Amino acid sequence: MAIWKKAIDLETLNRTSQNTLMEHLNIVYTDVGEDFISATMPVCSFTHQPLGMLHGGASAVLAETLGSIAANFCVSEGSYCVGLEINANHIRSMRSGHVIGTAKPIHIGVSTQVWQINITDERERLVCTSRLTMAVKQAKSERLEKGKE
Repeated sequence: MAIWKKAIDLETLNRTSQNTLMEHLNIVYTDVGEDFISATMPVCSFTHQPLGMLHGGASAVLAETLGSIAANFCVSEGSYCVGLEINANHIRSMRSGHVIGTAKPIHIGVSTQVWQINITDERERLVCTSRLTMAVKQAKSERLEKGKE
């Protein structure tokens, strides 16, 4: 059974990246399943650190991008998710090619969500593993209606 509470497809996902950091880093959503979202990111001059390897921060951006967008498609209209904490373990260095990130839920709760994001190289070797914790919030108008403010 799919976890998504909002209509989700690749065109919609990629449209959300316009005029954002994701567009600048050339992150492209490539797959959506019943419980995961995947995207690619190039390993090149604009994702390198000074030693010519994939920057750990670029991996963290890919991980947070995937987990955050996934979390927001798992809540009902009137709710949204924001990041609370991210960690990333950098396992393998890369100098060129593309990385593929895949986000899957560990926990989808009423007030928090936890996502596991694995980033691999084109040969499916683990490059980075990340965990993202998201807070589930209600839009202000929703809080007012429920008497929370």
